[in-house]
Amino acid sequence: MNSWDEFIAKAVEKVSPSVVAVGSLRIAYDYFLQPIPITGLGSGIIIDENGYILTNYHVVERVEHVEVALSGGKVLRGVVVGIDRGTDLALLKVNMKNLPAAILGDSLKLKVGHIVLAIGNPLGLLGEPTVTIGVVSALRRTIKSERGVFEDMIQTDAHINPGNSGGPLINLNGEVVGVNTAIIPFAQGIGFAIPINTAKKVVSDLINYGRVLRPWIGVQGIDINEKMAEYYGLPVSKGCLVIDVAPNGPAGYYGIQPGDIITAISGREVNCTEKLKSIIERMNIEDIIEVTIIRRDKILNIPVKLGYLE
Repeated sequence: MNSWDEFIAKAVEKVSPSVVAVGSLRIAYDYFLQPIPITGLGSGIIIDENGYILTNYHVVERVEHVEVALSGGKVLRGVVVGIDRGTDLALLKVNMKNLPAAILGDSLKLKVGHIVLAIGNPLGLLGEPTVTIGVVSALRRTIKSERGVFEDMIQTDAHINPGNSGGPLINLNGEVVGVNTAIIPFAQGIGFAIPINTAKKVVSDLINYGRVLRPWIGVQGIDINEKMAEYYGLPVSKGCLVIDVAPNGPAGYYGIQPGDIITAISGREVNCTEKLKSIIERMNIEDIIEVTIIRRDKILNIPVKLGYLE
């Protein structure tokens, strides 16, 4: 075995005890309204020695019963602590202490070309978790699926089969850098993972608040383009034109008005409404941001303290 093989094997060995199989049971009804049990199987990651387990929302969606199989074969009843459809994440809890928690890394340190390993229980095969290897093909991907739009995803060519959903994507140090998700069932040769930094925020909110709190600025805007700028005589050809401000929202409270053009947030260029949304979502509730606007012929920098939607 060469040094690379040994390096990879040690990374897998380090995280494997923290990888679990997540079995689910939900009840559907046939044409005659007779109940039909439907079983599913995915993967999960032990993230806390006191029994918290991270998986995908779609693995436990609308389930009646959840079971968690540990790496040693012990099967425990799982309770869904909370879910977040927007990121396809769910947090489970089992009644057991001193579990082998995975080491959560920093997904911001990932670079295109880094080698990563996807670990899980593909196609419902129980036993030791299986491993696929690949590289980070792209970062901050926005993908559309039948479940909605998912942003800031990690793209990898490591194969991620349905049973891998909820399992870890790890680096060569054995640190979890993403949560695998099979939300694009017909993707050919590529897989996607939710960055672990996103998952950390979701887990914290689910534990502390029972739901995910997302930062909110409270404006509705439209994209400015060259034709619009020329037609209306606007001073810029790109940005976010504010057309409505939420009553009692942060933007309105600090003085942002319909007709203002948002061009930057804390020094980061805003060239469209999607960019504005993306920047705000990466902030934290109660962060004070500087909103650069054009109001008629003046450039203003307005401090705004972010809130959240009730």
